[in-house]
Amino acid sequence: RLRLNMPKANITDAAMLEAIGAALSEHAPDADIKAVLLDHEGPHFSFGASVPEHLPGKFGDMLSVMNKTLLAMLQHPVPILVAVKGQCLGGGLEVACGGSRIFAAPDASFGQPEIKLGIIPGAGGTQRLTRLVGKSKAMEMCLTGRMMDADEAERSGLVSRVVPADKLLDEALAAAATIAGLSRPSVLMAKNAINRAYETTLSEGVKAERVMFQSLFATEDQKEGMAAFAEKRPAKWQHR
Repeated sequence: RLRLNMPKANITDAAMLEAIGAALSEHAPDADIKAVLLDHEGPHFSFGASVPEHLPGKFGDMLSVMNKTLLAMLQHPVPILVAVKGQCLGGGLEVACGGSRIFAAPDASFGQPEIKLGIIPGAGGTQRLTRLVGKSKAMEMCLTGRMMDADEAERSGLVSRVVPADKLLDEALAAAATIAGLSRPSVLMAKNAINRAYETTLSEGVKAERVMFQSLFATEDQKEGMAAFAEKRPAKWQHR
């Protein structure tokens, strides 16, 4: 479980991003970790990136750290679930989009307000957001800086589920526990296959899916899972 806890509404500065990336890299080989939850202290997930770090001479380093962290999130072997309350803006939204699923409280709102600073999103905001909500919505958010509330975010595909604020953490933890109770190799393959859908053509994605599907038949968990189904009993996963 990773929790954003920075002053001034969890500004996504280089220190925070490096800490997220370091934690993910440190625990990536840990077979006991089967899901990651990213949530936050305070009323807001993040007000976005630190403006001083966008000044000339600094923004290159900031983007490098941001992209390295997002790559660590996308390539992490287990799903990363994100729980959002309050505002999730700019670089904060780019971080959230690096997760596998986003759970949102009813008061959550999402936006890419960079255009109001005379810039555009620079860490995948124009790319990942478009793949999640479509061209028209992404154009509207990036060209005008308009905020999207939780209900619209769920309808648009940005958010997996809107949950009452007092149950947000419980729902996200329950989803993480469900994933953690499944076969780790299968979960890894499913995450990789779905991520591939956003990075390649349909025909190439289907080919990649077929390779991953067939490779799972070489695992002990495939044999256990199908035997357990036939015998009408819970599977005893070995995660190999």
